[in-house]
Amino acid sequence: MDDISKLMTEQVNDRSKDIETQSIGEILRYMNDENRKITDAIEQCIPEIEKVTAGVVQAFEKGGRLIYLGAGTSGRLGVLDASECPPTFGVSPEMVV
Repeated sequence: MDDISKLMTEQVNDRSKDIETQSIGEILRYMNDENRKITDAIEQCIPEIEKVTAGVVQAFEKGGRLIYLGAGTSGRLGVLDASECPPTFGVSPEMVV
């Protein structure tokens, strides 16, 4: 996609305009309402997530690795997640990098 400005993730959420003028309770309700949308979106994507997960499992079974790429905060979060895989899942440190 050449023009990422059309992606939903790059659009302004009209409900968050002037959020700084809202009460704490209004902001918390807004955040909670927005978080509810996440589970609905995930539910719609479960078939695709299942296919991707099965592909990762097959790659692991053939000796493949999961490699995180990112810059800035996303890169640091990838490093953090990769570092937690060996103690959490008992995999070698080379499997997820």
